[in-house]
Amino acid sequence: MSNLELFDRQNYLNLETFRKTGVGVKTPVWFVQEGETLFVRTIANSGKVKRIRNKGRVNIAPCKVDGTPLGSWVPAIAREVRDRDTDRKVDRMLGKKYGLMKTFFSLSSSLKKQEGTILEIKLQE
Repeated sequence: MSNLELFDRQNYLNLETFRKTGVGVKTPVWFVQEGETLFVRTIANSGKVKRIRNKGRVNIAPCKVDGTPLGSWVPAIAREVRDRDTDRKVDRMLGKKYGLMKTFFSLSSSLKKQEGTILEIKLQE
């Protein structure tokens, strides 16, 4: 099984980002996959986005909603993508995968006036 296959039919991935001190911070997130790329929508000024802007090296693992890993940790590279077309595409993909839950969270973020962003994650070779 390839490392990418670990994420097939999974609803959550645990995203480990790293502080400047090297300490890892793990966060369970929703994700979608297109080909060899995983995408995550999150709040633009969140800690994980700031850490990824500083250093794109991350570890990911499929997980339960509470972050409990369901497979091996895999090294990856993440970057923020600020592109309208990608934003719309990922939004549609998330809507298809998560349905009403996604709609509810999008509405909640809009009411709080939270700016979102997309993280693009690619496994390291």
